[in-house]
Amino acid sequence: MTGIDARTVFLLAGILSAFLAAIFYSLKRSYPPAILGLGEWSLALSLVAIGGMLGFGLGTLPDILAINLPRLLLPSGLLLAYIGTQRFFGIVPRYGWWIVAIAVVVLAQLWFTFVQPSFSARLFLAASLGTGLFAAFANLIRKQGLHSFGRSLTMLVLTATGTITLIRLVTMLAWPPGNSILDTSPQQTLYVIAFSFCILLLSVGLILIATERLHDELSYLAAHDSLTGALTRRHLNTTCSEELERSTRHGHSLALLVMDLDHFKAINDLHGHQLGDRVLVGFVKKVSALLRKPDQLGRFGGEEFVALLPETNLDEALVVAERIRQACALPGTEVGCTVSIGVTVNKPSGDTVDTLFARADAAMYRAKSLGRNRVETA
Repeated sequence: MTGIDARTVFLLAGILSAFLAAIFYSLKRSYPPAILGLGEWSLALSLVAIGGMLGFGLGTLPDILAINLPRLLLPSGLLLAYIGTQRFFGIVPRYGWWIVAIAVVVLAQLWFTFVQPSFSARLFLAASLGTGLFAAFANLIRKQGLHSFGRSLTMLVLTATGTITLIRLVTMLAWPPGNSILDTSPQQTLYVIAFSFCILLLSVGLILIATERLHDELSYLAAHDSLTGALTRRHLNTTCSEELERSTRHGHSLALLVMDLDHFKAINDLHGHQLGDRVLVGFVKKVSALLRKPDQLGRFGGEEFVALLPETNLDEALVVAERIRQACALPGTEVGCTVSIGVTVNKPSGDTVDTLFARADAAMYRAKSLGRNRVETA
């Protein structure tokens, strides 16, 4: 280990960071806008890349470029990655005190570079700041839950690197760090290599976390209507089939409500499709607020919606349907729209998803033919 040149490690870390920064930038451009933080991760690795390449110039470049500027760029990059991760998890970033801490450490390192040169003091300051940042970063990941491989890997990398940095800080008295970061002692070499490996493994962990989020986003989009957030027809059909099978097996009652907004075409024609879209979104919000957690609401197309109510008998379903009808009949701040509802429940034997939907649909059309804004059963 003593034969490893620290400058080579810095150069490789810089090149690797630049490559990973480009990957995160590409992900930012191709992933859904709802996935935040990718831009900060890309910029963070760009700063680390510049810092690593400047570190390669130790002994050739002026100290302020080869020593002090990287000491600013590296913790700033780690802080940016931390901020990006906060945004990724929907947390409002709070980093004011960290900016102050980095500024104080950088100013102190300038003092111990040009006024009172001391590599030990610079290393102590850098290790102290790094330990704090790694600990805060690891704690952030821990609080979000470690229920995926990406999060577990990221947590492990941050904890391990923070621990190595802390050990280097604690053991400085027992094993003096020498006079330069180019010192080839085993402990100094391990410290340098650990930070470089952290860049690679941390980036892999963050890419995995982003990929997991992308999978979740795509799964959600595949199962939910993009406008209203209600389940898609295909997904609700699958859910209904599974629930009907379970209800038949256990002898439970299952209710199905088919709902169609009254005179919805007239709303689009008179007021425009944008207001029509808002009516649809408002309808889903009203209905969702009246349903239980196990209930499922889907959009079957246009202004037709279906509610699946597991373990619900006909009387209970009628109560729910009437609540929905009354909620929609109340005047709103914009154009209102009443609803006609058909209700049915599964039969003890011989029922299928198609027959269940057919009965509820027939009941809904009967409600339409009898004057709309009413509930009918089949």
